[in-house]
Amino acid sequence: MRAFQIKFLLPAVAVIGLFAGVPAHAETKIGVLDFGRLLEESPQGKVLLESLGNEAAAKRRDLQGAATALQTKRDKLAKDRATMSPDQITRAERELRDGERDLARRQAEAQDQLNDRRNEEMGKLQRDLITEVRAFAKAQNYDVVITEGVIYATQAMDMTPALLQSLQSRPAAAKPAGR
Repeated sequence: MRAFQIKFLLPAVAVIGLFAGVPAHAETKIGVLDFGRLLEESPQGKVLLESLGNEAAAKRRDLQGAATALQTKRDKLAKDRATMSPDQITRAERELRDGERDLARRQAEAQDQLNDRRNEEMGKLQRDLITEVRAFAKAQNYDVVITEGVIYATQAMDMTPALLQSLQSRPAAAKPAGR
């Protein structure tokens, strides 16, 4: 409970400390940013999500093909079991078990690769967007930009739409390098 209080109290103290150092006649310009929305709706974010979706779809198609081939082998064994020798049945069952293990391993590897790739690309995107936010805030003369932990902010303080508009007015972003 104490860590929870400190987590939310610290940003408030920082903002109050900021105001303490500002002369009474100076106006502080504060912007509130919905970083999650920025990640999803920015042109860079949309390109990244589409690219990652396409990569995942290609791997899913490949794995689905392997699963279909395995099911075909299962059906063939069930159909031909009565006419097969015990040795042939044992060998076919072993091949099915090996195929199922291999498919499960390939599915787990594919999921791990997709997660690693997503984390890597999202990290790059976050760093790029933070750079964009800083440049935008500096150009628009913001003194402070607050993102996480904001419980309420008026629309006038929300700089997300203006930043999205600025990002969308630029030429299309290049797609991330595929692997």
